[in-house]
Amino acid sequence: MSWNNRIKIAVGAARGIEYLHCKANPPVIYRDLKSANILLDNDFNPKLSDFGLAKLGPVGDNTHVSTRVMGTYGYCAPEYAMSGKLTLKSDIYCFGVVLLELITGRKAIDTSKKHGEQNLVSWSRPYLKDQKKFSLLVDPLIRGCYPRRCLNYAIAITAMCLNEEANFRPLIGDIVVALEYLASQSQNWSPESRNVEVCNASQSSPMRSEKGTPHQSNSKRG
Repeated sequence: MSWNNRIKIAVGAARGIEYLHCKANPPVIYRDLKSANILLDNDFNPKLSDFGLAKLGPVGDNTHVSTRVMGTYGYCAPEYAMSGKLTLKSDIYCFGVVLLELITGRKAIDTSKKHGEQNLVSWSRPYLKDQKKFSLLVDPLIRGCYPRRCLNYAIAITAMCLNEEANFRPLIGDIVVALEYLASQSQNWSPESRNVEVCNASQSSPMRSEKGTPHQSNSKRG
């Protein structure tokens, strides 16, 4: 899957969450956003599916909805997992995990990996904090075919979504705007362009020897 297709999926999924959070009345918390629930057509246009765990969001002066903790391990926001207090920002954390999957080509939870790498978010934290290590997060199957500036921007968005403090996570509307800008910049880029830095560091990444398909759980399902 190319860099542009991955960003296209991210934009479409974000727009779906924006509809639930901002246009539905009352707002709806998806609660189970994960790559397996993002269906793709032949052109990689995404559609959100499986709303069995969706919950009406807080209204009025309420800041959260208290509910039994449900969802998928590896995607669940930490504050929701600990307290059962569900907010719109819980979905933002889940979205951050999906973004991380798109960038890395790894699963949120992969028990086939060695200890310390099985939980994608935990493994990625040190890389998310150091821009010099951003290229080590990239799926080696992209083979360096992405604009470095857009990668930095995408990882910055991802890191904000994965903030352990819910209040510091961005609103979905801001995420959509940021990703749409990112998509427009990515569309104008090509590997042959010499006025944009191409990062080939991923080809010497320790992840290069990994096998498997990018974003496996997000395969085309019609």
